Amino acid sequence: MDGPLIPVEFARQSRNGRITLVLIESESVVHSLWALMQSEDLASAIEALACREGILRKNVERHVCRWSVGQPSPRLIPHLSEWADAHDIDQVIWTGLPPKFNGKEVTPSAEQVVEYLERLTGERREIAEQYVRLAPRQIDTQYRRLIESSFHWYDESSD
Repeated sequence: MDGPLIPVEFARQSRNGRITLVLIESESVVHSLWALMQSEDLASAIEALACREGILRKNVERHVCRWSVGQPSPRLIPHLSEWADAHDIDQVIWTGLPPKFNGKEVTPSAEQVVEYLERLTGERREIAEQYVRLAPRQIDTQYRRLIESSFHWYDESSD
């Protein structure tokens, strides 16, 4: 629960109806969650993450981000180098899918996200609701607060 500070938001419209968390340009940051990954090397770790996230092979370079000791911190995770050093970590990978809304790589407003979620029905709405409810509580963002107050989709532990 003590990962590096990241600017993340519910800003990617997925095929199954969910609005998923992605890194975005923002002044607001939250502590990310992290886990050690068991893999033989960086290449196999990247391949495993791409498989888990359903990232096509042709998009792996673009959507599976990586950092190694000696490199500068990435723009959206400006303190990654210091965080990794404090945790004795030599390499970090993460999903770098961009924000997306209505088929375009754009960041929707919080109001657009709520309007989109209001129109969902049936299984698509249930999947979208479950995603918001299951997001770790520390991912306390502007969009999440608006979604929760609009739909009462609070995390499972607060029900």
